[in-house]
Amino acid sequence: MVHYVSMGSPVRADGTQAYTAQCRAATVTEVNVEEPHQVGLSVQNPTGLHFRPLSEGGCFLYDPPGGGCSLEPGDRRGGTWHWPERV
Repeated sequence: MVHYVSMGSPVRADGTQAYTAQCRAATVTEVNVEEPHQVGLSVQNPTGLHFRPLSEGGCFLYDPPGGGCSLEPGDRRGGTWHWPERV
């Protein structure tokens, strides 16, 4: 299991968003052998499954130190994945 960061809705003229980028549980379904940090994912959303296969670009790792779900919503990069935080 990894975390996928949802894209969120477009930023409005006043700088706000209807929906911010959120961490979602995801399963790695495939790995690019030439770029191991690029993977295909099956994302579990509250409203159903979402697929990000390598054939459509997949997702890249974005996991800065102290990052992941602890980043402020505006600092999260939608469409990326990271390892879940250890608790």
